[in-house]
Amino acid sequence: MKATGIVRRIDDLGRIVIPKEIRRTLRIRESDPLEIYTGPAGEVIFKKYSPIGELAAFAADYAEVLNRTAGISVIITDRDRVVAAAGVPRREWLNARVSPLLERVMDARRLHVPDPGALCPAECAGEARRTVRVAAPIVSRGDVAGCVVFLSGEHPAAEAVPAETELKLAGVAAALLSRQLEE
Repeated sequence: MKATGIVRRIDDLGRIVIPKEIRRTLRIRESDPLEIYTGPAGEVIFKKYSPIGELAAFAADYAEVLNRTAGISVIITDRDRVVAAAGVPRREWLNARVSPLLERVMDARRLHVPDPGALCPAECAGEARRTVRVAAPIVSRGDVAGCVVFLSGEHPAAEAVPAETELKLAGVAAALLSRQLEE
C-alpha cells in the first residue's frame, strides 16, 4: 500500500470523499462501482470493481475462439484495461490501459469503425502500429462495462475496410458478454 498523505473524515451519513486527484489518477468516474475490502490490521481498501474482470476466463476463451475461427486479432477490455487478448502478444496487451480515444468510443455506446489507422486501442508500447478495425462496446443494464475490439494486422494500411461479417461478429461478441454479465 502507498500512503498519499491525504486524510478525510467520515460525515454524519457515513460518507467519505475520495479526492479528485486520486479519482483522476485511478480513472474513477461518478457511479463507478467500488469493492470494499478489510485487512487484518484494520485497513479499509476500496478497489474498482470490474464486472468484465469477473468474466476474464470466459472472455479469454471467446477471444481465442474468434481468433482461431475467423483469423481476427481480438482484445476485450473493461472500462480501464485489457482483460483478454488473442492473436496479439498477450504479455504486451493484458492489463494495458485503454486509450482515451477508446474510452470515447465506449462512451458513444455504438459499434465503431474508424478510418484506417486512426485509433490506437491501448496504451501499449511496442504494439502501437496495430489499430482498431471494429470496436463494439459491451453495455449491460444501461452501463458500459467494456469493449470488444478487433485489431488490424501489423500492416494496417494494407488492410481493407472491415467486412459485414466482422461487424456482425463484433456485435455478437459484445452482446454475448453483456448477456453473461446480466446472468
